[in-house]
Amino acid sequence: MAMYNFGAGVLWGTPTFDATGAAIANPTPLMLAVTQEVSIDIQGDIKELYGSNQFPVAVGRGKMKITGKAKYGQFNGSVLNSLFFGQTVTSSLYSIVNDVTGATIPTTPFAITPSIPGSGSFAQDLGVRDAVGNPMTRVSATPSTGQYSVNTTTGVYTFASADTGKLVFINYGYTGTSTVAKTSVVQNIQMGQAPTFRADFFNQLGGNGLALTLFACVSNKLALQTKIDDFLIPELDFSAFADQSGNVLKWGSAQ
Repeated sequence: MAMYNFGAGVLWGTPTFDATGAAIANPTPLMLAVTQEVSIDIQGDIKELYGSNQFPVAVGRGKMKITGKAKYGQFNGSVLNSLFFGQTVTSSLYSIVNDVTGATIPTTPFAITPSIPGSGSFAQDLGVRDAVGNPMTRVSATPSTGQYSVNTTTGVYTFASADTGKLVFINYGYTGTSTVAKTSVVQNIQMGQAPTFRADFFNQLGGNGLALTLFACVSNKLALQTKIDDFLIPELDFSAFADQSGNVLKWGSAQ
């Protein structure tokens, strides 16, 4: 009976070592959810022995390599850190406000304090635009027309008295507390260090499945690509190698 598979399948990554080489005591399997496509390529070098005739008299296989690629639709910070960066991550919020509503500059003291989401804290200024989209110029204090100053501790924006009544759009970064959000500051670690993970792939149609496990993988590419009328589809590329027991891969087929 013939076996057919269909669709993109499902890929899991289970972190085994962080970027410093420390083993993960209780690794959490992470699904690359809403899978768009997966490719796993297994290839080897072929060495051919020739004599005086046209065709080789023997063929041997030399070095081999396994590379993979996954595109998935459900964005998750744990996947980014555990499978690509492998550094310290905290349960806290770091985000950015891209202001599309705007606020009107009031009279004395000509200041606007943005309402930060979730009672968060101001982190950084990302500029102010006027009503037609032109950037205003930041100054240290006493702004004149078309200028602004900002208190980087309190997040208070101050404008010129001559700009009273004008509409402005204030963009900024902020931090906050959260039990679900993830934040990480990526450090400049030594070359050669990278997190290691096990990759598990499954694809099926009508109960006929193909299961494949790559025991040790390292990611060499994380791509975050956006389009004006489409979803963000992260792409994770990786290479597989032998684990500490010498195992490279395990596969199982329904037939």
